[in-house]
Amino acid sequence: MHQESAENQERTRRLVEEFRRRYEGDPIVVRAPGRVNLIGEHTDYNDGFVLPIAIEHDVRIAVRPRSDRIVRLYSINFNSDTEFDLDNLKRDEQHPWGNYVRGMAVELMKDGRLLHGMEGVVEGNVPVASGLSSSAAMEVASGLAFLAASKEVVEPRNLAVMAQSAEINYMGVRCGIMDQFVSRMGFPGHALFLDCRSLDYELVPIEMGDYVFVATDSRQSRELAGSAYNERRAQCEAAVKALSQGGAPICALRDVTLEQLEQAKDRLELIVYCRARHVVTENARVQEAVAALKGGDLSLFGQLMNESHESLRDDYEVSSPALDSLVAAAREVEGCLGSRLTGAGFGGCTVSLVRKDRLDAFREHVGRNYQEDYDLEPYFYITAAAAGAGLCTPEGCPSTTAAQAA
Repeated sequence: MHQESAENQERTRRLVEEFRRRYEGDPIVVRAPGRVNLIGEHTDYNDGFVLPIAIEHDVRIAVRPRSDRIVRLYSINFNSDTEFDLDNLKRDEQHPWGNYVRGMAVELMKDGRLLHGMEGVVEGNVPVASGLSSSAAMEVASGLAFLAASKEVVEPRNLAVMAQSAEINYMGVRCGIMDQFVSRMGFPGHALFLDCRSLDYELVPIEMGDYVFVATDSRQSRELAGSAYNERRAQCEAAVKALSQGGAPICALRDVTLEQLEQAKDRLELIVYCRARHVVTENARVQEAVAALKGGDLSLFGQLMNESHESLRDDYEVSSPALDSLVAAAREVEGCLGSRLTGAGFGGCTVSLVRKDRLDAFREHVGRNYQEDYDLEPYFYITAAAAGAGLCTPEGCPSTTAAQAA
């Protein structure tokens, strides 16, 4: 395990210190990361392909078990407490962050896990509602905390599926499996090529050479449950329903070729056709992107990122003027091979492939342009492919490889 950054070591120290101040004794510490999806957007809930990486930004929870069924947690970020009884679960409308923990408790108990109560402290540095999947990080970290406190074990893939179910059933967001899966299963120095139908996956080494990925936060948040996310999902389902009437065995847009879609165009509403065209072409782009990484062709990878953004903007209509501004400015910088929105869209972040020696120029140009357009300073995160969720030890938490952190 690569030595953690000094910043992350300090985060864990403060977390444990706060735990001891409140509860005394030594806690169990778990972490679960956010993610950046390199390409493959809105394909996961269509049984398609995605290519995310786990990132170093994460949620950390320090806990110890209780002898009863009460769960009591304090959030450093929100300076608030949440408390509930595992035998009488009710939503916390005042402190919504606590509902992710409740959702995981529901799913684990539904799976037959015998949970103990627990008490502890939560801290995270994944920007909330930014498109870097703070919700999945919270769900997976909560799941690991329950398992550690209760001395239960759940196979990693199954925990990811439970975390997805918590988001759908308890938070009301009909998300796909990608965010929770890579948060649990990510691997240092690798992208995770995931088949969202079978949950088969391949760890694809990323040979970045002189390049890095930069996530740029528009600072315009988007709340998935209140956005057009569920509407897009319904439109995809409408496309599947119409296409399956042609006799072909179609269960999801994953099963549709571009040729089939074009042949059925006249039978689809224009908006439904456009939504389907994005998903079908995006699945193809993900597979091309994996081949590009394996072949060390970062220029092609960047080109595919650009095409993905255009499709998300025009066919799927989940971009925003702010995201388009960031992408356009990024592409104006020499040494930027590609840029696209990442996450569900409607706000949040972009991801760009940038040459290391052009990072200062990139931040300066994109920052100045965005400040002029929106009177906001964007946040920049240099992202390396990090480890997925796990238990922390006295030596530190799972982190990136030395090569990726350089």
